[in-house]
Amino acid sequence: MREKRAIYINGYAGIVSLVVLALVGLFFFYLGMWQAKVWALFLSIFLWLIALLLLSSATVVSPNQAKVILFFGQYLGTIRENGFFLTIPLAQKMTVSLKVRNFNSSVLKVNDLDGNPIEISAVVVFKVIDTAKALFDVAYYQDFVEIQSETAIRHIASQYPYDTFNDDDLTLRGNTTAVSDELKKELQERLAVAGVEVIETRLNHLAYATEIASAMLQRQQARAILSARQTIVEGAVTITQMALEQIEEGQEINFTDDRKVQLINNLLVSIITDKGTQPVINTGDMKDRK
Repeated sequence: MREKRAIYINGYAGIVSLVVLALVGLFFFYLGMWQAKVWALFLSIFLWLIALLLLSSATVVSPNQAKVILFFGQYLGTIRENGFFLTIPLAQKMTVSLKVRNFNSSVLKVNDLDGNPIEISAVVVFKVIDTAKALFDVAYYQDFVEIQSETAIRHIASQYPYDTFNDDDLTLRGNTTAVSDELKKELQERLAVAGVEVIETRLNHLAYATEIASAMLQRQQARAILSARQTIVEGAVTITQMALEQIEEGQEINFTDDRKVQLINNLLVSIITDKGTQPVINTGDMKDRK
């Protein structure tokens, strides 16, 4: 079911019409009473009934609200314009809020792509854009939004790992913006049937579950140390290679293979170690010459 525009008129013009009908009915009532004309009495009663029916159609629409008009179970349309109006007499008028609302999901425990239990929650910002779908296509659209939001959060969380040291991989912790955008896209597909527009989604809680938090912290620290060591080793190899090339080219010195191995070993040890190094002077060749 799609939303459509209801039939309505300006309420103040309708009130003027009601007053005119009431006054005309009052005129015919006095005419019937003073001149004993039965038809005038019936006409006055008829006019007053019409005025009462029109009065029952009066409705007020506040800002950021809409009125859905039902006439004996049949959907007649929606009033989105703010103000005072007269619509179909004896119709039921249901109020639907068009304001932007937030839904803060509860903290959910989910397994990520690697099978690790994590805790995750999100904030969903939404509003109703189709009142007919919101009221008639789903039962209690607010509950529908909450349930579908938590379902989408669980599904998205299971599609990505919590964390990884590969920069090319998409992770929940390292790519929260991209994950939030993916969550918004999936949630919009789920909530379209309820006439709801998802404005924004943001992850507001993300952590390992308490039972593995300590172990995963140690794992993260170990990975960080390994990554740092790898960077240090790569840099040390580059520095050593540059040093050998500059010494051999600039000073025209040719090292033997044993000397190169010894120099490379000393340079790598001095660069890679996290403690201070002390130089050792090898005087073996000088003694041999003597």
